Amino acid sequence: MAIKFQYNKTSLNNLNKQLKVRRNALPTLKNKESALRVEVKLAKAKSEQLDAELEQAIKSYDYIAPLWNEFEAGLISISDVLLKTEKVAGIKTPAVDQIFFDIKEFDLFNKPLWYSDGIAILKKMATLGIESEVYREKMKILDYSRKKTTQKVNLYEKVQIPGYLEAIRKIKRYMEDEENLSKAAQKIVKQRHALEEEEYGL
Repeated sequence: MAIKFQYNKTSLNNLNKQLKVRRNALPTLKNKESALRVEVKLAKAKSEQLDAELEQAIKSYDYIAPLWNEFEAGLISISDVLLKTEKVAGIKTPAVDQIFFDIKEFDLFNKPLWYSDGIAILKKMATLGIESEVYREKMKILDYSRKKTTQKVNLYEKVQIPGYLEAIRKIKRYMEDEENLSKAAQKIVKQRHALEEEEYGL
């Protein structure tokens, strides 16, 4: 990225300001990147843990699998999932607040005794599945933000800061050369005056 500048003091001051802003922001960006990296891992681990719990729950109820044929389809359904927003390393992410289930009424005397347990089992499994999905979404959001932060760190560290330093160096060198030329010109003018004074005996 080419830094636009002019060979003057105003441009030098502006470049120094821009350089200072980026140098000050870099440690914060690096900390944010590290924090996001950790949070991505945590969200992924939590999602995998919930998936494993769901799988374990399904296996643990294998013994009653034949009974599910008697279970009335549509007896329980999810009516709504309420999400809340949690800030993680300054990034808004979703989290499960509440899951609403719609349970149809059924006759306790005419239905098998295990129906109540069946409803509780389905609630637990649905909750695990939904929470796992939300953590997966959280992981995606955090990972996207981490990538953007990494890009910004690289832009500052590898492109902009070296670019500003190079531009500042060029301006300073140019200004020093200008000053040296000016001094040299003054010296020549002085010497010429001295020679003229000598020549005319002034």
